[in-house]
Amino acid sequence: MHDPNATPIQLVPGNSLITKTPEEGRMLAIKMARLIIKVTQPDAAVRESLRSVYAEDAGMLIAIGQTVATEFATIAAANNYWK
Repeated sequence: MHDPNATPIQLVPGNSLITKTPEEGRMLAIKMARLIIKVTQPDAAVRESLRSVYAEDAGMLIAIGQTVATEFATIAAANNYWK
């Protein structure tokens, strides 16, 4: 159950998509994708129990990769990496 007194999760760490390097941008994308999962399923025990399910499901692992890629595309655009 969601704790109404819990500190809200900051979905954009540091409130900025700007990074010094593409590598930092990629790491930020991974962090943001993980935060989406945490917000979607706030119960840590449930998230932990699901790891064994997606760890062996190629389709789910591909979906995770696609989520990170989408986050990175947004960060890359904000940083003009495609110049």
